[in-house]
Amino acid sequence: MNRNMKNEVANKIEVILKKKFEPSQLEIIDESAAHIGHPGAAGGGGHFRIRIQSNKLDKLSRIQQHRLINKALNHLFQKEIHALAIEIIA
Repeated sequence: MNRNMKNEVANKIEVILKKKFEPSQLEIIDESAAHIGHPGAAGGGGHFRIRIQSNKLDKLSRIQQHRLINKALNHLFQKEIHALAIEIIA
C-alpha cells in the first residue's frame, strides 16, 4: 500500500469516527512505516493508532469502547487496516 493510499485510509477512518462518535478530540496516526516487512502487513493493510475523546464513549467500559470503534471500522479491516491501536482520552 503506497503512502497516498494510507492517507486515504486515515481520511476514511477520520470521517467514519467523526460521524459516529462526534469526538471533541481525534488523532489518527499512521504507524505503518514502523511495521515494514512485518508478515501480517504483506497484504497491504496499514497499522494505525487512534486517539479519541467522545461523550458517546464516556460511560462505557474499555471493552465496550473498543468494540464500538472496531465495529464502526469493520469493513476497513478487510484490506485497508491490518492493525489498529485505540487510545481513549478521558
